Amino acid sequence: MSKNILVSVAWPYASGSRHLGHIGGAYLPADIFARYHRTIGNKVLMVSGSDVHGTPITVRADAEGVQPIDIVNKYHTEFLGYWEKIGISWDNYTTTMTDTHIEVVHDIFNNLLNKGLIDKQKSLQAYDASEDRFLPDRYVEGVCPHCEYKEARGDQCDNCSKTLDPEELINPISKLSGNKAEFKETEHFFLKLTALENELGKWLEQQEGWRPHVINWAKSFVKDGLQDRAITRDLDWGIKIPVDDLGPGKKIYVWFEAVIGYLSASKEWASLQGDSDSWKEWWENPEAESYYFIGKDNVPFHAVIWPSILLGYKGLNLPTNVPANQYILIKGEKASASRGVGKSLDDYLDEWNPDALRYALASVLPEQADSEISEQEMIRRNNEELVAAWGNLVQRVFAQINNNFDKLGEISDIEEIDSKLIFGFEEAYKKIGNLIEKVELKSALQESMRCVSQVNAYLNETEPWKIIKDDTKRAGRVLYTSLQAIDSCANLLYPFMPTTSENVRNAIPKTTECKWGVNEIKRGVELGQLELLFKKFD
Repeated sequence: MSKNILVSVAWPYASGSRHLGHIGGAYLPADIFARYHRTIGNKVLMVSGSDVHGTPITVRADAEGVQPIDIVNKYHTEFLGYWEKIGISWDNYTTTMTDTHIEVVHDIFNNLLNKGLIDKQKSLQAYDASEDRFLPDRYVEGVCPHCEYKEARGDQCDNCSKTLDPEELINPISKLSGNKAEFKETEHFFLKLTALENELGKWLEQQEGWRPHVINWAKSFVKDGLQDRAITRDLDWGIKIPVDDLGPGKKIYVWFEAVIGYLSASKEWASLQGDSDSWKEWWENPEAESYYFIGKDNVPFHAVIWPSILLGYKGLNLPTNVPANQYILIKGEKASASRGVGKSLDDYLDEWNPDALRYALASVLPEQADSEISEQEMIRRNNEELVAAWGNLVQRVFAQINNNFDKLGEISDIEEIDSKLIFGFEEAYKKIGNLIEKVELKSALQESMRCVSQVNAYLNETEPWKIIKDDTKRAGRVLYTSLQAIDSCANLLYPFMPTTSENVRNAIPKTTECKWGVNEIKRGVELGQLELLFKKFD
């Protein structure tokens, strides 16, 4: 029976262009995972959207002398272009400024407030005297008190992934003026994580199959003792608080409302389908599974805080897995749009076949540790693995059939070497499917390309271009078997490279049409036209 699979993907700030680190960190892995599950017949709901209330947006707006909405509109449109070009198959990609999102955020806020899991507390907030304004946490930078990283932000250190409050930073500086940040007392609503600590800890102990760096960090975070965390801030740009207890000039803090976007995007999708309750199949069905694809800097919010919110709210499914990736490095540095490390995604999409770019990234996914990527290595993989191994395999088999056979009519009986190759694919579907389900995507791609190598080895051993002179039927069987194997290779590679794989599959006429299994190929029918799959880079 099919399962309901929720694929929730990190919400990018609509504040700047994306780069390879973003795509390889969250969006490509999620798409590979979603495409596989759709292929095997599961009901997938893949959601995300542009985070329009983050501090990076107001920072960019201030720098450019425009309004935050101008920045949002510019980059949200840019993101939509990315997804179309690189083939990210969203069911709903939205924003955090929709009416549905605001309604769902207010519902969760009021639910937790009524249960006593949100209360008012006084705290210190960073203040820039020269600008005469309170500072959002990301407007404050300083030295991390835990690892001494010199560019830690007021909400989190990118180096050690510790969550922070601005007053914890050593030598905190206002990003607005460069002056030393002051701290003034202010009143805000806080999420009472202390009240949810025991329940969260028990739930984390029950989780299996999570990546070690995710589950170990989450458990240690809880073991150190959770602290209540402010969920409102002195801001002009953000979602209004649904109660008036704090007075003017305050909004809901982005970290609290952004994670609720997975739920609001699901509800919005349901409304767009004309069945406003259909989201419940992924959120209230106990048999449904939910996966959160993020970078490791988002682990605190998805492995601790979002589950805490769900535990407090009650009645909604908690994460099945949070397969957070680590960082993609370029020349030893974390890819970063804001710091100018690495080219923008648009630069690559202007030069590369999108499937080739997907392949190059998928081959170095940082699933367990930071991964280095370079253009030289990307080009090598394109030329040697896609052009020479996979693309050339397809072209030479198609050419042999088109040049030497009239629709591949009569062929000889199957021999052991032929059946061994096809049986190997039956096993490969099981192995690769299992790897993808465990979100071991890099290994799944390696296994898929190993199948390509096996077909090349089979052709080199059987040499149909030689035996065709003396035994046409045997040559026909070899090419028929190769065509079966190529069709299966295209099936296995489809989650990683959907466009070129679909082109190959469509060019091979079949009597059966199983997209995750070995198919019978039609004989007496011409092959479809097929262009070169990939171009070689000089």
